[in-house]
Amino acid sequence: MSDATTRFFADLGSIDHHPLLAKASGSLRFELSEGQAVERWRVEVRKGDVAVSHKAGVADCVLRTSQSLFDKLATGRENAMASVLRGALVVEGNIDLLLAFQRILPSPPRLPDLPVLLDLLA
Repeated sequence: MSDATTRFFADLGSIDHHPLLAKASGSLRFELSEGQAVERWRVEVRKGDVAVSHKAGVADCVLRTSQSLFDKLATGRENAMASVLRGALVVEGNIDLLLAFQRILPSPPRLPDLPVLLDLLA
């Protein structure tokens, strides 16, 4: 189990209502593989109300990927839709839920300002 993934889902579960998910309703099941092990997370969304668990079962949207890729998604170092297009993140079911969920994933880390970057390269 990854610290970044655990922290992401713990933080998400600590928020009863997420305004960015106010127009979304449904369940997402994340299947994160590392070798032969598969860790499952379930997110239930009802018009912004969010519940996180490890429950299995049928979900409106099932996402399968590696643990390492989800760590990157959870820290803003990777984009979910770009991962889908590359085939690194497999989605079954209601992709609209993934589009809504992507809104709550962290933004990419901010790059240094150009003058700072040029100083670093000099």
